[in-house]
Order: sequence, then C-alpha cells, then structure tokens
Amino acid sequence: MAPIIAKKNGKKHALNSKDIKTTKKAKVVADPSSDESAGQSTSSAEDDDDLDDVLDGAISSEESADEDELDHISDKDELDEESASENGEEADDAGEGAEDKEGTSSSGPGQHTEQRKLLKERKMQRKSGTEVQQIKSLWERLRVNNPPVPKPVREKLANEVWELSKDCISDLVMKHDASRVVQTLVKYSSKERRDQVVNALKGKYYVLATSSYGKYLLIKLLHYGSKQSRQLIIDELHGSLRKLMRHREGAYVVEDLYVLYASHEQKQQMIREFWGAEYAVFRDAHKDLTLEQVCESSAEKKNIITKNLIGTITASVDKGSTGFQILHAAMRDYVRIAGDKEISEFIEVLEDKFAELVHTPEGAEVACTLLAKATAKERKSIIKNLKDHADKLIRNETGNTVFVTALMCVDDTVLMFKSFGPTIKENLQNIIVDKFGRRPFQYILLGLDGKYFSPIVKKELQKYIELSKNTSKKPFDQRRKELLNKFAPMYLSTISKHYSIILEETLGCQFVNEVLVNDELFEELGEQDKQRHQEIIDSIVTYYKGDVSEETHPIHRPFSVRLLKSLIQGGKWNAKEKTVEPLQSVQGLGADFAQKFYEDIIDETNLLDWINNADSSFTIVALYESLSKSGNKKFVKDLKKVAKKIDQSNEKNKGARLLVKLMNNKA
Repeated sequence: MAPIIAKKNGKKHALNSKDIKTTKKAKVVADPSSDESAGQSTSSAEDDDDLDDVLDGAISSEESADEDELDHISDKDELDEESASENGEEADDAGEGAEDKEGTSSSGPGQHTEQRKLLKERKMQRKSGTEVQQIKSLWERLRVNNPPVPKPVREKLANEVWELSKDCISDLVMKHDASRVVQTLVKYSSKERRDQVVNALKGKYYVLATSSYGKYLLIKLLHYGSKQSRQLIIDELHGSLRKLMRHREGAYVVEDLYVLYASHEQKQQMIREFWGAEYAVFRDAHKDLTLEQVCESSAEKKNIITKNLIGTITASVDKGSTGFQILHAAMRDYVRIAGDKEISEFIEVLEDKFAELVHTPEGAEVACTLLAKATAKERKSIIKNLKDHADKLIRNETGNTVFVTALMCVDDTVLMFKSFGPTIKENLQNIIVDKFGRRPFQYILLGLDGKYFSPIVKKELQKYIELSKNTSKKPFDQRRKELLNKFAPMYLSTISKHYSIILEETLGCQFVNEVLVNDELFEELGEQDKQRHQEIIDSIVTYYKGDVSEETHPIHRPFSVRLLKSLIQGGKWNAKEKTVEPLQSVQGLGADFAQKFYEDIIDETNLLDWINNADSSFTIVALYESLSKSGNKKFVKDLKKVAKKIDQSNEKNKGARLLVKLMNNKA
C-alpha cells in the first residue's frame, strides 16, 4: 500500500493504514460537546489561516476541502483519507465497521467504489444533507475571484444560495465548510440580505462566538453589517462578555468587536459589564456614571468592582489575552481605584507580560501608572521585562510615553542606562529621526519642552510625576541631569559618525541643533567629548560646501537654514521675547562659527549666489547680523561689492530684501 502524505504542525510525514486507525480512535475519544475542547484540538496555525481568510475575503481552493488533514492521497487510499478526516460525530457513525473496511482496503478498486457510494448516502441522510450539497455546488461558482464572476451572475447565485439556506442556516454556520458558504453569501449580498442573515441567526450569537468555525462568520457579520445589526449582536452578547473573555475562541470575538466595530458608547457599555452583574443587568441606569462616581458613593461597591475586575483580568491573562485592548481598558479602570497593596499584587499578575501593554493607549496608561506607583524593586522587575523590547517600545506611538515615564520616575538612572543603553546606542541614528522615538531623548535634553510635547501629552505626563512623588526619592531635575550625563556622549558619538545621514532629515536637523546649542549638555561633557563637540561643528561647516544653485545642495532641505541660523547666532530663539538668548558655556558657535563658515564656504565669488537664492539668503542675513557686530571688515567689504547686483524682484526671496533693508538702515 502506497504511503499517505499528511500534514502535522505545518510539516509533511507519511502515514500508513495503522496510523490512520489511530487518528480515528483519537477523534472518537475527544468530547465534541465541549466548545473549549474543540477549540483546543484545533491548532493555532489553522486558526490563523481561518482568520486571514475571513479578514481578506479570500478562501483558497485547498481550504475548501472537506475537513481534510491529509495533503496528497492516492486514488487507492482516498476513502481511507476521507474517513480519517471525519469529525467525532461521523467517526461514531462509521464505528468499527469503517476500521474493518480500512483493513481490507487493498482488495481492489471495486471495494472503494462501494464505500464511496455508502459515504455519499450517509452524507445525504444527515440533516439538510441534500440542501448542503446543492448549496456547496453553487458556492464553488460564487466564490471564484479569478476571473471575477460578473455582478448579475453573482447576484443570481447569491439569491439561489439564500433560498436554499434560509431555512437551515443555523445548521450550516457550525460546520467547517458550510460556514464558509454563509460567509461568502454575507460578503456578496445586499444590505437587506445581510440584515436577514443577522435576524435569522438571532439567539445563536453566543454559540457562534464560542465556535471554532462560527466565530469567523460572526466577525464577517460585524465587518459587513449595518449599525443596527452590530447593535443587535452587542445586545445579545451583553451579559456574557466576562464569560467570553475566559473562552479561547470568544476572547478574540470580543476583542475585534471592541477595537474595530463598537462605537464609543458601545465600548463604555462593554467595559461597564466587567464591573459586575449589576452593571450588566441595569445598564441603562448606570450608563451616565463614571467609575470614580460609583466608587465614591459606596466603599462596598468599590470592593465589588475591584474584585470583579481583577478576576476577569487574571483569568484573561492566564488564557494568553494580555495583549487585548479591551482587557487593557479593564486594567485601566482597575489601576484607577486600586490601592498600593493591590497595585503590587497586580504587578505580580503581569509578571513577564508587561511589554504586551504598551502598544495601546489604554495599556500605555496602565503601564505608566504602574511605573509611577511601583516600588524600586517592582520597577526593576518592570524594566527587566521591557529592556528586550527597547527599540519597539521607544518608537511606538504610545510606548514612547511609557519610556518617558520611566525616565521621569525611576531613581536608579544607572539601571536605566545599563538596561536600555546598548539597544539605544545601536539604533540611535534611526531613533532620533523617528517622529515618536526622538521624544524621550528630547526630554533628556530639554525636559517637557512645548516644542516636542503637546499640552495634552504634557498634562498626562505631569499626572504620573504627581503619582510618583510617594515612591520616587530623588529630585525631578536631578534624575534628568544624571541621565543627560550618561546619554550625552552617546548623542555626540552617533552624530559624529552619521551626521551626513542624520542631517538629510528635518527631525535629524532639529535634534542636532538641540544637542549643539545646549549649555546644560556641554557642561556635562568631559574634555574628550568637548573636543568631539567641536569636531561636529567643523563637520557641519564642511557639509555645506558646494554650488548653492544645485538642487542637491543641503541648504535646500527644510530645516537646514534654521540649523545654520541657530549656530551662527550662537543662542536659542525666544519666541515670546523675540530675541536670541546667548549661550554661556558652549564654545565654537556664534561669531566664531559665522567667521569660519564664511571663510570656508562663502567668499566674494559666490556671495551673490547665496543672496539671490531664496533658500540661502536668510543664512547671509544671519551672517551679516553676527559678523557686522564682531567687526569682520572682509565680509562687510565683500557685501558692499555685490550690493547693487542683489535681485529684489523675486517675491519669494524675502531674505534678500531684508538684507538690503538692514544694510540701508546701518548706512
């Protein structure tokens, strides 16, 4: 007998008839009545494939096979294969007689012809067997994508499928292949037809949510359904969400419902259900109450809500649902009302799963609150869990807020630098030009500066600073200065090696500007790093060599002019006072930089080109303001030589007109 090739855990291996018998027996033993058992018997790889099918609307021809676990079977062994892939119910029907037939399968092709006939008759005798076979035949034509079925033909096929399935739809949705038929019907039907499907399945949505196959149809209905149909599904599942969050299949349905399809009001309704049975049953009476209001009204209610929340959270974490956004929302409610002892116990519940919080707004708020309230020992445990995810954490839109909170709250700055420093050093070149990744390092340089932290973000971070006052001992500014002392050499080293790449990006120019024009950073540097600071300044001068009329010249990049102006002025621009605040400690900027820049980059041969170019003219204005004050006669002399040739007709070149105006005022 030729070997049968089977798939197991994504790998192929050969099965003989003895192996097939063992497979059949194992399936008979499994309890088909248990939703969780059924879910657990399905491999995670199969679940992922099914979910992809649902979301993408693409069902491969291989997956439409009749619950087949085997890949390649010979004609001789086809019946054995079909028998091996039957579910528990079919295996019971087959009984020992099927196994006996397998044992005599080598008797000839006539034997298999008889068995195929018996198998077909058995399928037709099942509930709605005839309709299912007709429906599947129509579905094979309906689901074709290449070439696409013409719209009139598709509508006709969809109508025929609906007429056959509308009376037995509740039987179809629980079967592997038949469930796919209904999913395709929902995808290609009109709004009215989808509403009919939703109404036909009324009372079945909890069963669908906990079914290995039915859950995909439920997600399809949420995806393509109307607001009314979504509300109907949410209303039917209401009261069962806590139970579903503990279920392997149901948890994914609740998560998709919360993240993708529920409105803000519906989300609040779903989260209130986690508070307890009272808020699930009397949802309309509590819909306008906040968690804080409920807890303030009664200590007993607060204890009940706390107990219910931590029960749901703990069970869901144990089930592997720590990364779910709806669970993060429940966690956020919990940490708002939890006491110090409960916070410590909650940190133990999360253990090594802390990194799974930071990718959602709710989860990031939980992580920040725990960091702010945690003891030194607990913070060490949290940081240990986060350090392996440093790069993703820092660049994440919400994760970078968690990292900033850690920088603000953790007293052990040595631990912070040792934990995150190696990964940051390796990726800093890319981090400082990232929209979100740069913010923690701008905080180390400037604190919560309004240029890089919006009022909303600043308000949120200030909240964590207040929460950490009971657990953090060092003064706030001292922590930041210690971090600046450790990270400053890393900033200079990265800029020195990669300045030509960093300066190509607007965000990179901004970061270099903040590093170079910073008295506080310069004061933290040793002699070797101060020398490197000067080397970077010299490199920037060289970087701007070339013909300014060429489009590839660095002066045409968005932030280049601001960077040069800041270095030439030798200070920071105060927008409120509209004046330049001169630097006290940094060396090599201001008039020194202006003179070097003019001598190395510009002279009387190309001065006029810099003035008549709209992008570079403001650099000459900055040079004029700086060098005329320092008494640089050569620059003033060269400027006078070309003054009459300055083109003031270009309306876009505001810098040239401003320069002429300044020269005339001085004269």
